[in-house]
Amino acid sequence: MPKRYWWVILTYVIMQLSGAIFLPILFQVFPNYKAEASIYYTIFSFTVGLIVVLLLMRPDLKMGQARSHSTTEGIILWSILGVFMAYFAQGIAGLIESQLLGIEIGSENTEMIMNITRTIPIFAIIPAIIAPILEELIFRKIIFGTLYKRMNFFLAALLSAFIFGIIHGEPEHLLIYASMGFVFAFVYVKTKRILVPIIVHMTLNSISVILQYSLTPEDIERMKQQLDQVQMILIGG
Repeated sequence: MPKRYWWVILTYVIMQLSGAIFLPILFQVFPNYKAEASIYYTIFSFTVGLIVVLLLMRPDLKMGQARSHSTTEGIILWSILGVFMAYFAQGIAGLIESQLLGIEIGSENTEMIMNITRTIPIFAIIPAIIAPILEELIFRKIIFGTLYKRMNFFLAALLSAFIFGIIHGEPEHLLIYASMGFVFAFVYVKTKRILVPIIVHMTLNSISVILQYSLTPEDIERMKQQLDQVQMILIGG
């Protein structure tokens, strides 16, 4: 693996952990605005992290663009297909989690992100734009791409999707995250353009943010109950 890939991974890790160092300092400076300081620092760290990663990955992005034979129409088509495939995979994974494994529907991670977004709307750029770019470059371009050179697609996609799921910090929903990661790897291989899984990832996250931002907690709870009823009908419950 090229040395710059290790620097990218290190940048991502530092970005995720830097709050433990700098947030206590900010809390001392702004003792009455701890929540706001935490949110704005997260936006700042993710933005800086993205800039550094893009600079480090610039040779790969230029090389990939030169080698790719994907047309604009192909990129659009696979991006649309990828969104539907990801929703289908997510739906199957959710059905398995709720009906076979007894895991409650809903993500604490998503709920936390939406609570923050309702407080400071600009935070939405992280789940909608910045995080998808970072995650696809790291988990698909670097991790999956490196594994795919040494093993078949299925195993490489499975391992990278597993790591992708673990990093989200919700082990109970590992199957959902991993199923989406598998789809992202599939469209990446099909198009040989990292731009496609980035677009698919950004679209999924943006739709989720927009929908949940426009819904009240009561609406979300009602939708969960309706989904439970649909799942019971599908499995003959």
